[in-house]
Amino acid sequence: MGDIKNLPDDVGQLKHLVWDYYQQVKQLQDRVALLQAALYAPKSEKSKDLFHGILPLPFIKIAEAKPAEVPVIEIPAHTRAKRGRKPLPDHLPRIEVVHDLPEDQKVCACGACLKRIGEEVSEKLDYVPAVMQVERHVRPKYACPACDGEESMSVVRIAPMPPQIIPKGMATPNLLAQVITAKFVDAMPFYRQTKQFARLGVDIPRHSMSGWAMAVAKALAPLGELFQAEIRSGPVINMDETTLQVLQEPGRPNTSTSYLWLFRGGNPERPTVVYRYDPSRSGSVPSEYLGEFKGHIQTDGYAGYHALGESDDIIHVGCMAHIRRKFVDVQKATLKKVMHGTAKEILDLIGLLYKVEHNIKELSPEEKVLKRREQAVPVLDAIRSIIDDRVDHVPPKSLLGQAITYARNQWGRAVRYVDCGLLTPDNNAAENAIRPVALGRKNWLFAGAPKGADASAMLFSLVETAKANEIEPQSYLKYLFEKFPAAQTTGDMRSLMPQRVDKSLLPSIPKPKPRKK
Repeated sequence: MGDIKNLPDDVGQLKHLVWDYYQQVKQLQDRVALLQAALYAPKSEKSKDLFHGILPLPFIKIAEAKPAEVPVIEIPAHTRAKRGRKPLPDHLPRIEVVHDLPEDQKVCACGACLKRIGEEVSEKLDYVPAVMQVERHVRPKYACPACDGEESMSVVRIAPMPPQIIPKGMATPNLLAQVITAKFVDAMPFYRQTKQFARLGVDIPRHSMSGWAMAVAKALAPLGELFQAEIRSGPVINMDETTLQVLQEPGRPNTSTSYLWLFRGGNPERPTVVYRYDPSRSGSVPSEYLGEFKGHIQTDGYAGYHALGESDDIIHVGCMAHIRRKFVDVQKATLKKVMHGTAKEILDLIGLLYKVEHNIKELSPEEKVLKRREQAVPVLDAIRSIIDDRVDHVPPKSLLGQAITYARNQWGRAVRYVDCGLLTPDNNAAENAIRPVALGRKNWLFAGAPKGADASAMLFSLVETAKANEIEPQSYLKYLFEKFPAAQTTGDMRSLMPQRVDKSLLPSIPKPKPRKK
């Protein structure tokens, strides 16, 4: 339509034409603003004033009331810990370095000897570099001197080697635990570890470390079946998936995208985290893995999860955080901080939902359900009312229009958390568990083969389940590699799982101290 003569004369047609162009321009403006926010704005989606300035529940009655005078509150006296450097952990060994006066300075000017009256102590944190060493396993041989020379009677005896996680392997359980922890917990690729070991005077090629990881994962394959049984037994499963590039996949180019699927569930008190590699993002992958599972499944809005179906045995729950994220994008795309508007209204109301969760986190599941029905349901009704009222007044292709459409489509599942005290409003448990994979992927980029991807899934499952159960992963892996080769029965293997191992035998992960408000 390059010529003005081609424009229609009908006013109605012109209005539709202008409206279409307006939506296109608005959509492009939103995209540009969102890209600018991605480059220059803070990356966090967390609201700095999540619990500040939000109306107390029930919010509807308070919202209609006039603001009252702020009462004066007397705060009782309290003590506060001295600010300054945190003390060093008590469990670390102490080495004393004494700085004493020379003997000639221990004499007073009057001629009397000075008497020690105390001391001042200052502690400094030291680091002892890693030391590589060689374990020499010596097995004495024994023979019968009386039968010497008689071939049919000769007896030579030698103690057998203890069972090893990698038979005839060069690496000890300690070294294997270090190598696997460095990659799957600290996201350090094998080639970088090769450089670290070289500085310690040892040449360990990266293909050797890769072979160790695959051999360990193969030896621990029985644990994978036990992990799957744990997942299927639990009342709630959180699920997510992330991309993974895998080379040498049969019939696929190396640039193809594959996936690591995440399942987090099992006993809520002893959670299980499982990763599963598959070239496909089809919904048949989780459906096959979960089998005859009965309970709640919480996911994001990806359509592939629809294959899990709806039935009396499976209740599919959505994610409020994904709904919130869409409205956060609207706020980020706004050049100036908007203190009003649809996005701000909905974000404030979602903040109220999380305030409810904050207040009831110590309650039993049954008590949580009662409190949610009393306090969260009115908030959810208000959010739904807003998005239903505004849907026809917002360009559907704008960021706000897309956010409203997404919220309406996901709403039926997103509100189901209210009726189950074991659930939270969002699927963050799964997203937090899959984040280490995304972090590692930025460093090691791809898996060299499907077998390597399977091994990575197994090892990620071990370390993340250990972390979910507050067990220090490297210590756990060393313990597992030492004990698993001698495990004979399924019960023996089950007792070595991170969810079931005796925690008193292993160091725990220190819980982070809450931040001061």
